[in-house]
Amino acid sequence: MYDNYAEIYDLIYEFLDYEKTAKKIKKLILKNKRTEVNTLLDIACGTGRHLHYLKKDFKCTGVDISDQMLDVARKNYPDIRFIQADMIELDLKEKFDAIICLFSSIGYVKTYENLEKTIINFANHLKQGGVVIIEPWLTKSNAIAGLASMTTYESDDIKIARQCVTKIAGDITPFEMHYMIAKKNEDVIYFKDHHELGLFDTDKTIQMMEEAGIETKYLDKGLETERGLFIGVKKKNSY
Repeated sequence: MYDNYAEIYDLIYEFLDYEKTAKKIKKLILKNKRTEVNTLLDIACGTGRHLHYLKKDFKCTGVDISDQMLDVARKNYPDIRFIQADMIELDLKEKFDAIICLFSSIGYVKTYENLEKTIINFANHLKQGGVVIIEPWLTKSNAIAGLASMTTYESDDIKIARQCVTKIAGDITPFEMHYMIAKKNEDVIYFKDHHELGLFDTDKTIQMMEEAGIETKYLDKGLETERGLFIGVKKKNSY
């Protein structure tokens, strides 16, 4: 979906209050920072909607693996810098005062090996005293196998329905997103979109962040209540 149907992404998530979430993020950054905060990097930024609100307070850069999602972001927010990159191989040769990775995007690295690489990349792009905020995917303890879910959107010109059933296979949640899209004066479109996200243990994630030089705490109640939130600050004398 992120490549072929980027134009409907924001419609599917229209129910989210991005402005409210951005205010929470700003508050968390200012509460935990140990340095001046001017620059912010949003990893897996999607179409850039969080940055639209965060740019009022920070000089923002967005990174995403999908060129098509970034095309939408650049069109909507031409005053923000967007870069195509994979978080597992991230090397921008820059350091930022704050880094965020939201919407459970960290789960797409899938394996602990990739998670460790990704966290090291986050640390390498963060200034000493800077803040990193990671919104995790589910863990094995709170993932519910067989859970059915549906999201819908409708306007006069388009109706969208997305359904899926959560599965668990070892440390992975593989699932098929089923979409039906009805546009005015067009035939109904149906397609499936396959996703796989890693189920990472909270304590092990904290350990990886600490080993990467990031002093870390976990909040049970995060931006998405059931998923929690990792808040980290890069330690002094960390490279």
